[in-house]
Amino acid sequence: MKCDSNLYRAAMPSLAVKPRLIRHLFLPPLIIAMMIGLGYIGFWVSEHYGIHSLGENGQRQLELHARAVESEISKYTYLPSLLELETSVSQLLADPTPEHRQTVNDYLEGLNRRSRSRAIYVMDTTGRVMATSNWRDVDSYLGEDLSFRAYFQNAVRGQPGRFYGIGSTNGEPGYYLAHGLEEHGKIIGVAVVKVRLEAMEERWQRARLEAFVSDENGIIILSSDPARRLKSVVPLSEETKEKLARSLQYYWFPLNELQPLAREILSEGVEKLTFPANSELASDDENISYLAQTRPLGDTPWNFTLLTPLQDLRREAINQGILVAVAFALCAFLLIAWNERRKVIATRLAAREALQEANNQLERRITERTTDLRASNERLKGQIRERRLAEETLRRAQDELVQAGKLAAIGQMSTSIAHELNQPLAALRTLSGNTVRFLERGQLDVASTNLKTINELIDRMGRITASLRSFARRGDDKGQACLGKAVDAALQLHGARVENTPLQLHRHFEAVQVQIDQTRLEQILVNLIGNALDAMQAQPQPELWLEGEAFDGKYRLRVRDNGHGIDAEARKHLFEPFFTTKPGEQGLGLGLTLSASLAAATGGHLGVEHPSSGGTAFVLSLPLVSPTPAEPI
Repeated sequence: MKCDSNLYRAAMPSLAVKPRLIRHLFLPPLIIAMMIGLGYIGFWVSEHYGIHSLGENGQRQLELHARAVESEISKYTYLPSLLELETSVSQLLADPTPEHRQTVNDYLEGLNRRSRSRAIYVMDTTGRVMATSNWRDVDSYLGEDLSFRAYFQNAVRGQPGRFYGIGSTNGEPGYYLAHGLEEHGKIIGVAVVKVRLEAMEERWQRARLEAFVSDENGIIILSSDPARRLKSVVPLSEETKEKLARSLQYYWFPLNELQPLAREILSEGVEKLTFPANSELASDDENISYLAQTRPLGDTPWNFTLLTPLQDLRREAINQGILVAVAFALCAFLLIAWNERRKVIATRLAAREALQEANNQLERRITERTTDLRASNERLKGQIRERRLAEETLRRAQDELVQAGKLAAIGQMSTSIAHELNQPLAALRTLSGNTVRFLERGQLDVASTNLKTINELIDRMGRITASLRSFARRGDDKGQACLGKAVDAALQLHGARVENTPLQLHRHFEAVQVQIDQTRLEQILVNLIGNALDAMQAQPQPELWLEGEAFDGKYRLRVRDNGHGIDAEARKHLFEPFFTTKPGEQGLGLGLTLSASLAAATGGHLGVEHPSSGGTAFVLSLPLVSPTPAEPI
């Protein structure tokens, strides 16, 4: 029997190598290209349908909020024409005497309060304000010449005056509704109602809605984002800007254009806007895109625009594209892996027994090591528990000492604080009695002055008690404090002692932010300033220096007095608990100890210096929050 030699003939080398070359050189780039293509298709389809869905939902939101704006505007349209029915208004315009003006002022004030508008006023045909609801205010419109306003010019010609602008008196924005007052077919004056529409902005902000209203000039007058307000949504020529500036409709605001990075019109009233990353509207490092839907508001030349952010939609579309690409890559990988697995399955079977043996040895070593680590871990846990318990006990003791020091300081200051409160109380008693008599006599101006004085005295008493509450509350271990506020609070707590002595105070420090709780910094300063005041009781001309400087990431505050100083023996025990140089029961001997402990807890230090010129200087060093100090005070 002869063997067929063709069965054992080797294949041509080129034919055996070519499939592997194709597989290794062309397959990976092909898979990557298909991943990118399918991912982009998935992203485009997801974004297209997502924008369509957002547009339908946004259209409902647009209609709802636009009707809310229309309702808010329309509910005040009847008010100006209502003044034609009031005879006192026509009497004032015919005979502008002080009695008629006061009668109309009172009527307008009550009407404004009931309608909850911003202001209601009446002008004559020359544009002069004859009566107003805010006649009591300092910035009252009474006597103002508003003839340049467009709403007056329309109303005096018998046309409805509708105008949004910023008041020239106080710079307050508002919506003005004007109506010409007629008598026997002739216009004798103009009634104007000013309405504030900022409540709608607050509702939009609470609902996290991004929207704005633009007027007939293309200027945004209402916006959920204050950065967009008084910006132009259309390009304004220099001539138009100059005309608007002369009319003072928008006061002196520059009316910059709100320029998007990209604008894509999707349909009528619907477009896609993209703002750049360096825009004042941007909050991220990437561009911000919105779906903008615009609808005109009825009975006004205004437009309402709803902005729906597309960041979440874009991220979701990107995720969908990535998911499609990953799914394709996973399928390709599974097919390749299944093919490769057939080649290595034999090798895995051969190595399994050796791997199992090595695994058994490793498990035995791990078990032995785990036993040792478990024992060490238990010992460490016990030590940690003991240390935490000791730290907690120490912290509670320190907090109690701090609070005791505060209460002791408050007790020492109680007499001066009572004196501080007795003065305004006596003044309140006198002023209240006088006010009743002035009211009975009809002297309203004097009574009003007395009531303002009473209000100021009550504010003064509130500041005294607020300082006590702030000083008495417990502080936190961590926090940030303003040095200037802490010094003012400490001086206020010692207010009676400072006012009753001819103290000369020198302040040379910056209002920096230091790393310590505000109340704890105040307690340290109360102790240091109180000790300085005690040391200067016998001085005929006491002087107190508060000097500060920044050094090596910390801020050093030097509290120096010209008192009797500290003798050499007392200096050795100055920071020891319950050591005091004060006579009798004036001190517990804890102030300096607690102050040094509070400073050290935040990485700071409290030291003492003894100047050659006399007196004592305590140096408080605390870490700075910011390396750049504030303005000196």
